[in-house]
Amino acid sequence: QVHLVESGGGSVQAGGSLRLSCAASGYTYSSVYMGWFRQAPGKEREGVAGIDSNGNTNYADSVKGRFTITKDNTKNTLYLQMNSLKPEDTAIYYCAATPYIPPDGRTWRRQDWYNRWGQGTQVTVSS
Repeated sequence: QVHLVESGGGSVQAGGSLRLSCAASGYTYSSVYMGWFRQAPGKEREGVAGIDSNGNTNYADSVKGRFTITKDNTKNTLYLQMNSLKPEDTAIYYCAATPYIPPDGRTWRRQDWYNRWGQGTQVTVSS
């Protein structure tokens, strides 16, 4: 089984940057597609970005141009570089993995597409 552990969260001021990491262990070959999700207080969990094993990426419109998802296959680690952070980016951020490639540009956002989740890391952006 794949085990995911996020790190790198914290508190920053608006306009600042953070880089989240997600270390994967276990049968990582089965993690064909990986994603970052976030959940703000009182809101549903939403997809932020996704990446396949070839480096093809998807982003939510709200983070395009500010966030970058990358994956280091030699270290089995997923990253999310977050720049120009806004207070509305405040949330718990989760990484997730699935053995299935999303068939279109929308499926990667579905929580039920993923079968492994990390415990989450808090990101707080102050104005």
